[in-house]
Amino acid sequence: MKQVFRSNLAMIVGWLWMVFAAYNAVDLVVRYNGRPSMVAAAVLGVLTALVFVTCLRPVIVMSEEGVLVRNPLRNAFVPWSGVDEVTVSHSITITSGGRSVRCWAPQTSARERAAAARKGRPAPARGRFRTEPVRSKAEQAADEAMAGKTHADWVAEQITERAEAAQRTASVAGTAAVPETENGTGTAAVTENGTGNGAAAVTGSETGTENGSETGTGNDGLKVTWAPSALVALVLALALVVAAFVA
Repeated sequence: MKQVFRSNLAMIVGWLWMVFAAYNAVDLVVRYNGRPSMVAAAVLGVLTALVFVTCLRPVIVMSEEGVLVRNPLRNAFVPWSGVDEVTVSHSITITSGGRSVRCWAPQTSARERAAAARKGRPAPARGRFRTEPVRSKAEQAADEAMAGKTHADWVAEQITERAEAAQRTASVAGTAAVPETENGTGTAAVTENGTGNGAAAVTGSETGTENGSETGTGNDGLKVTWAPSALVALVLALALVVAAFVA
């Protein structure tokens, strides 16, 4: 199952700016008057590129293979087997094989964390009779799950739970492969030498354990690459700046 997490506020601000930028771009084309229009287009292009990479690009995508972190200029992918630790301070940090990636979004502020802490405290009873509306079980469960947690805390828990579930599944699959490897290796040894049953069992056990360990843990880890879309946006903005100076 694919899950996508981002900052809703940044998303709204980003798209509002894109609408504003598109309107002004059309106006500059219609009312073009030489160098002033080129300078205005360069400023608009630089701001639009910055809004794109900081507001619209950052996102966390969880898929069946692992977690993809899209930051302003880079993409980081961590397979579930490579997730070692997920921590939250101001932002979410994923550690894999001694390396770590800090997620640009979603983030949490001190004000949001204080509000979540207040929400997690039980409300004081006032008066003899309850005047609050009765909530459904689903609403109560949702409130209990989010009590004292920010959005970033909840996203970090989702990443941790899916990583642990995937690692348990891989471990079980590796353990299940051990008996099959033992039988295959043991039979081959007995056919060659009838007196080598003990050695065959040991060899099969070692081989099966090694294969199971490799299957369960794997050697995949954090992979970081440059984001093509971010680089294209910055190059286009730079081209507008150069054109403004040349015009």
